[in-house]
Amino acid sequence: MRVSPIVPVALLALTLSACGQSGNDDSEETKGATIGVAMPTKSSERWIADGTNVKKELEAKGYKVKLVFGEDDPDQQVSQIENLITQGAKALVIAAIDNKSLNNVIQQAADADVPVIAYDRLILGTKNVDYYASFDNEKVGEMQGKYIAEKLGLADGSEKGPFNIELFAGSNDDNNTRYFFKGAMKVLQPYLDSKKLVVRSGQTELNRITTLRWDGGTAQKRMEDILTSSYKSEKVDAVLSPYDGISIGIISALKSDNYGTTAKPWPVITGQDAELASVKSIIAGEQKQTVYKDLRKLARVSAEMVDATLKGKKPPINDTKSYNNRVKTVPAYLLQPVSVDKSNYESVLVKGGWYTQDELK
Repeated sequence: MRVSPIVPVALLALTLSACGQSGNDDSEETKGATIGVAMPTKSSERWIADGTNVKKELEAKGYKVKLVFGEDDPDQQVSQIENLITQGAKALVIAAIDNKSLNNVIQQAADADVPVIAYDRLILGTKNVDYYASFDNEKVGEMQGKYIAEKLGLADGSEKGPFNIELFAGSNDDNNTRYFFKGAMKVLQPYLDSKKLVVRSGQTELNRITTLRWDGGTAQKRMEDILTSSYKSEKVDAVLSPYDGISIGIISALKSDNYGTTAKPWPVITGQDAELASVKSIIAGEQKQTVYKDLRKLARVSAEMVDATLKGKKPPINDTKSYNNRVKTVPAYLLQPVSVDKSNYESVLVKGGWYTQDELK
């Protein structure tokens, strides 16, 4: 599926409204109902934005919202969701910390007739996930891989290589990690096979390159170890990073090894989420790219799913095949990401209202 990456807000609203025009309107029964929203952590600015946006969208529809953050502790998130069910939440929007640890509590939700919307991270191993709202996650990885291939001159054949690349992936308990990696490898694997790209550390398998909890400090330590063991005289030309927080950790390691100088120019470093620190890094010429996902639109889709489900209507869905959670294929609505670098951050992020120029100074 391919749609225009920038969808005007008004058009999106019309599309979502049109998707939910079946069934009876039970608005009087659902008016003022409490919706539970469980986000992973406050340590990442994107999850704070997600929680704020989902709460805002649901409140605009007349719902009360209980918003909780699990602080990257799966047990804490389970306890929080149990409390939300006990407190009478009529629906749950959950961005899982550990996508395999929620089965029992999700069963409790099903027993209480509480629908569950998986938010951006698919919950695995249970039939009790009703819908999934996310972005085209494989496309995110493709954008990162294509950016590296283009900036190294591999895509158009202007440069033959070989170039040195190191690979980083997200948390091994996040289902999105494999989609990001799959998309990136779809682009990069042919260059690895032809030796135009070389991973000097030898670390290429997904289970060797994951970064628990997407932690920047963990990524920094791994990058430092790679530089020490594999780059005594060589230099790194590119780093596949799936997320901005990981990218910042990688950049810290590279700075300690004198990258960003004439002798060691910055590699092509990718990212995701357009976090403020990374956008500033892109403007400064350090990180080269990020993948922007308009979380306002994701929040709107999720709120539409909740509203339609509680009112007996058909929620917005545009994918019924891609996301199998090992028990069922979960109906999904996928939004399109946007590749952002120094050439277009103003048109996408500033004109799009995500950041102001003052914030980026």
